[in-house]
Amino acid sequence: MKPYRSMLFVPGHKGAWADKGVNSGTDALILDLEDSVPPVEKVAARDMVAETIDRLTGQGVRPDLWVRVNPEETGLMNGDLEAVVRPGLAGLFLAKIYNETDVVRLDAVLSHIERLRGLDDGHVKLLACFETAEAMGSCEKIVAASGRMVSALGATGPNADAGRSLGIEFTLEGLETLYMRSRVNLALRQIGLSHPMAGVWQDIRNLDGLRTFCEDNRRLGYRGLVAIHPSHVAVANEVYGPDPEEVATARRLISVYNEAEAAGSSAVDFEGQHIDIAHVKTAQALVDLAEAIEAGS
Repeated sequence: MKPYRSMLFVPGHKGAWADKGVNSGTDALILDLEDSVPPVEKVAARDMVAETIDRLTGQGVRPDLWVRVNPEETGLMNGDLEAVVRPGLAGLFLAKIYNETDVVRLDAVLSHIERLRGLDDGHVKLLACFETAEAMGSCEKIVAASGRMVSALGATGPNADAGRSLGIEFTLEGLETLYMRSRVNLALRQIGLSHPMAGVWQDIRNLDGLRTFCEDNRRLGYRGLVAIHPSHVAVANEVYGPDPEEVATARRLISVYNEAEAAGSSAVDFEGQHIDIAHVKTAQALVDLAEAIEAGS
C-alpha cells in the first residue's frame, strides 16, 4: 500500500466536492456510496462516482481514488461494484463486513469483474473497516482472507456503529479502544501489512484534539488518518509525514554505520547512541517512507 498519510471521505453523489478533496492535499479520496448518500440517491450516485473516477483519472490527479460501497446486506453492493470497478479505481473501503467469508466472496466477484473489464487480477485493493463486534473479533482472519487486503481500521467514531456494537463510550484518551486498535495493528503487521489507518475524528472544528488523536495513534503504530473533513488533511499529513530533521538524522546514521561496517565494525557510537544493523533498518524505513511520499507529491 502507498504510504497514505490521509484518506478523505467525499459524498459520492456530490461530484464537485471531489475537486475540493483534491485541493485539500489528501493522499487518497474515498468516494462514498454508503452513509453519506441519502437512500433515494444511492443508485444515481453510482453513475456520479463512475464519472468522477473517469474525470479525475483523465486529469491525472494526485490522490488515489477509492470507493466505499454499500454493504452486501443492503442488496446494493453488486450494483455498486458493477458501476465503479474500472481503470482509475485504486480500491474499495469495506463497510460492515462481518467475517472472512464476506471477503472471500467479494474477492471472487472482483476477479470476475476485472476479467470482464480487462483489468489485471487483483487490480482493486481492499481496506477493511471493522464496525461490529463480530468483525473486530475476527479481524485476524478477515485481513488474511485476501491478497487484495492492504490495510484496516477499527473501533472508530463516537456514537457510531462501532461504539454501539461494543457498548463503549469514547474518550480522547482512547483507553476504551486501546485493545482493539492494538489488535488491528498486530493483525495487519503479522501478515506483512505495515500501514494501518486511524480514524475517524468527528469533532470537525477541534483541530487540537485531532492532532492529539493522530499523534496517539501514530505512537501505537498507525500510519495515516481516514478523515471526514478537508480541514483535517493538513494535520494528518503533518503528523503522519516524516519529520525532515528525523529523516536527516536517519541518513546520517546510515552513512556512519556504513563507514563503520566497511572498517570492520558492526556496532558504532552515533551521536552518543549505540547503534547496530537493527537501528539502520529502522532508519532506512524512515528514509524510504519520506522518499515514497515525495515521489507521490
